[in-house]
Amino acid sequence: MSMRVKAKEQLQKVGTYAGKYRYVMMPELYTALTQDKVIKEAALRSGVSRGVMQACWDAAGEVIKAWATEGHSVALPGLGTMRFGLRAKSVETVNEVKAELITSRRIIFTPDTDLKEELAKTAIQITCFDRDGKEVKRVTSTSGEVEDPESGNTESGNNGESGPVNP
Repeated sequence: MSMRVKAKEQLQKVGTYAGKYRYVMMPELYTALTQDKVIKEAALRSGVSRGVMQACWDAAGEVIKAWATEGHSVALPGLGTMRFGLRAKSVETVNEVKAELITSRRIIFTPDTDLKEELAKTAIQITCFDRDGKEVKRVTSTSGEVEDPESGNTESGNNGESGPVNP
Protein backbone atom coordinates (compact mmCIF):
# COMPACT_ATOMS: atom_id res chain seq x y z
CA MET A 1 0.00 0.00 0.00
CA SER A 2 1.23 3.50 -0.75
CA MET A 3 -0.06 7.04 -0.70
CA ARG A 4 0.13 9.05 -3.88
CA VAL A 5 1.23 12.67 -3.81
CA LYS A 6 1.62 15.15 -6.64
CA ALA A 7 4.07 18.03 -6.75
CA LYS A 8 2.91 20.68 -9.21
CA GLU A 9 4.98 23.67 -10.24
CA GLN A 10 2.84 26.69 -9.42
CA LEU A 11 3.27 30.44 -9.41
CA GLN A 12 3.24 31.65 -5.81
CA LYS A 13 0.98 34.65 -5.34
CA VAL A 14 1.70 35.52 -1.70
CA GLY A 15 4.43 35.13 0.89
CA THR A 16 8.19 34.88 0.64
CA TYR A 17 8.12 33.32 -2.81
CA ALA A 18 5.48 35.59 -4.38
CA GLY A 19 6.06 35.87 -8.13
CA LYS A 20 8.23 32.73 -8.27
CA TYR A 21 7.39 29.23 -9.44
CA ARG A 22 7.70 26.56 -6.72
CA TYR A 23 6.74 22.91 -6.52
CA VAL A 24 3.77 22.49 -4.19
CA MET A 25 2.94 19.01 -2.87
CA MET A 26 -0.55 17.77 -2.13
CA PRO A 27 -2.05 14.32 -1.70
CA GLU A 28 -3.86 12.87 -4.66
CA LEU A 29 -7.32 12.37 -3.27
CA TYR A 30 -9.06 9.13 -3.95
CA THR A 31 -12.83 8.99 -4.10
CA ALA A 32 -14.68 9.96 -0.93
CA LEU A 33 -16.21 6.87 0.62
CA THR A 34 -19.86 7.28 1.50
CA GLN A 35 -21.21 6.34 4.90
CA ASP A 36 -23.28 3.62 3.23
CA LYS A 37 -20.19 2.03 1.66
CA VAL A 38 -18.33 2.09 4.99
CA ILE A 39 -21.28 0.50 6.80
CA LYS A 40 -21.65 -2.16 4.10
CA GLU A 41 -17.95 -3.06 4.32
CA ALA A 42 -17.95 -3.07 8.16
CA ALA A 43 -21.03 -5.32 8.18
CA LEU A 44 -19.35 -7.69 5.74
CA ARG A 45 -16.13 -7.83 7.79
CA SER A 46 -17.91 -8.28 11.12
CA GLY A 47 -20.59 -10.71 10.00
CA VAL A 48 -23.47 -8.61 11.32
CA SER A 49 -26.33 -7.33 9.22
CA ARG A 50 -26.20 -3.90 7.59
CA GLY A 51 -29.20 -2.82 9.68
CA VAL A 52 -27.43 -3.69 12.94
CA MET A 53 -24.23 -2.03 11.73
CA GLN A 54 -26.19 1.11 10.75
CA ALA A 55 -27.81 1.23 14.20
CA CYS A 56 -24.41 0.83 15.90
CA TRP A 57 -22.84 3.46 13.62
CA ASP A 58 -25.61 5.95 14.37
CA ALA A 59 -25.49 5.26 18.12
CA ALA A 60 -21.70 5.57 18.26
CA GLY A 61 -21.86 8.87 16.36
CA GLU A 62 -24.43 10.28 18.80
CA VAL A 63 -22.42 9.16 21.84
CA ILE A 64 -19.18 10.59 20.44
CA LYS A 65 -20.89 13.90 19.62
CA ALA A 66 -22.55 14.14 23.06
CA TRP A 67 -19.41 13.32 25.04
CA ALA A 68 -17.10 15.46 22.91
CA THR A 69 -19.38 18.49 23.26
CA GLU A 70 -19.30 17.96 27.05
CA GLY A 71 -15.52 18.36 26.97
CA HIS A 72 -14.36 14.75 26.88
CA SER A 73 -11.58 13.37 24.70
CA VAL A 74 -13.33 10.43 23.02
CA ALA A 75 -11.65 7.25 21.75
CA LEU A 76 -12.24 6.33 18.10
CA PRO A 77 -11.57 2.58 17.78
CA GLY A 78 -8.32 1.83 16.00
CA LEU A 79 -7.77 5.48 15.13
CA GLY A 80 -7.05 7.60 18.19
CA THR A 81 -9.01 10.23 20.05
CA MET A 82 -10.94 13.35 19.12
CA ARG A 83 -11.95 16.33 21.16
CA PHE A 84 -13.22 19.80 20.60
CA GLY A 85 -10.99 22.80 21.13
CA LEU A 86 -10.98 26.49 20.41
CA ARG A 87 -8.81 29.44 19.59
CA ALA A 88 -9.34 32.66 21.47
CA LYS A 89 -7.74 36.04 22.00
CA SER A 90 -6.12 36.68 25.35
CA VAL A 91 -6.93 39.63 27.58
CA GLU A 92 -5.13 41.28 30.46
CA THR A 93 -7.89 41.34 33.10
CA VAL A 94 -10.72 39.03 34.13
CA ASN A 95 -13.24 41.81 33.46
CA GLU A 96 -12.35 41.63 29.74
CA VAL A 97 -13.17 37.91 29.42
CA LYS A 98 -16.19 37.34 27.16
CA ALA A 99 -17.42 34.84 24.60
CA GLU A 100 -16.61 37.18 21.72
CA LEU A 101 -12.89 36.49 22.33
CA ILE A 102 -13.34 33.01 20.83
CA THR A 103 -12.14 33.17 17.23
CA SER A 104 -12.78 29.57 16.14
CA ARG A 105 -13.99 26.20 17.34
CA ARG A 106 -12.00 23.19 16.22
CA ILE A 107 -12.01 19.42 16.17
CA ILE A 108 -8.69 18.02 17.33
CA PHE A 109 -7.76 14.48 16.32
CA THR A 110 -4.84 12.68 17.94
CA PRO A 111 -3.88 9.44 16.17
CA ASP A 112 -3.02 6.41 18.27
CA THR A 113 0.45 4.87 18.20
CA ASP A 114 -0.50 1.95 15.95
CA LEU A 115 -2.02 4.26 13.35
CA LYS A 116 1.04 6.53 13.39
CA GLU A 117 3.33 3.52 13.01
CA GLU A 118 1.27 2.25 10.06
CA LEU A 119 1.40 5.65 8.41
CA ALA A 120 5.17 5.86 9.01
CA LYS A 121 5.62 2.49 7.25
CA THR A 122 3.45 3.48 4.29
CA ALA A 123 5.40 4.31 1.16
CA ILE A 124 4.75 7.64 -0.51
CA GLN A 125 4.91 8.01 -4.28
CA ILE A 126 5.43 11.56 -5.51
CA THR A 127 4.80 12.47 -9.14
CA CYS A 128 6.16 15.87 -10.16
CA PHE A 129 4.50 17.99 -12.85
CA ASP A 130 5.87 21.17 -14.39
CA ARG A 131 3.74 24.29 -14.85
CA ASP A 132 2.42 22.92 -18.17
CA GLY A 133 1.20 19.69 -16.54
CA LYS A 134 3.99 17.53 -18.01
CA GLU A 135 5.33 14.78 -15.73
CA VAL A 136 9.00 15.53 -15.02
CA LYS A 137 9.99 13.25 -12.13
CA ARG A 138 8.87 10.43 -9.81
CA VAL A 139 10.07 9.91 -6.24
CA THR A 140 9.22 7.08 -3.83
CA SER A 141 9.84 7.02 -0.08
CA THR A 142 9.62 3.96 2.10
CA SER A 143 9.03 5.48 5.56
CA GLY A 144 9.01 8.74 7.43
CA GLU A 145 7.95 10.70 10.45
CA VAL A 146 4.31 11.32 11.32
CA GLU A 147 3.25 14.73 12.52
CA ASP A 148 1.82 14.69 16.05
CA PRO A 149 -0.06 17.92 16.79
CA GLU A 150 -0.26 17.09 20.51
CA SER A 151 3.51 16.77 21.03
CA GLY A 152 4.52 19.67 18.80
CA ASN A 153 6.37 17.28 16.45
CA THR A 154 5.66 19.17 13.24
CA GLU A 155 8.62 18.81 10.93
CA SER A 156 6.80 20.60 8.15
CA GLY A 157 5.86 23.48 10.45
CA ASN A 158 2.58 24.00 8.62
CA ASN A 159 0.04 21.87 10.50
CA GLY A 160 -0.09 19.17 7.85
CA GLU A 161 -1.06 21.42 4.97
CA SER A 162 0.89 21.29 1.74
CA GLY A 163 3.32 24.05 0.95
CA PRO A 164 6.20 24.83 -1.37
CA VAL A 165 8.87 22.18 -1.84
CA ASN A 166 12.30 23.67 -1.22
CA PRO A 167 14.72 22.82 -4.02
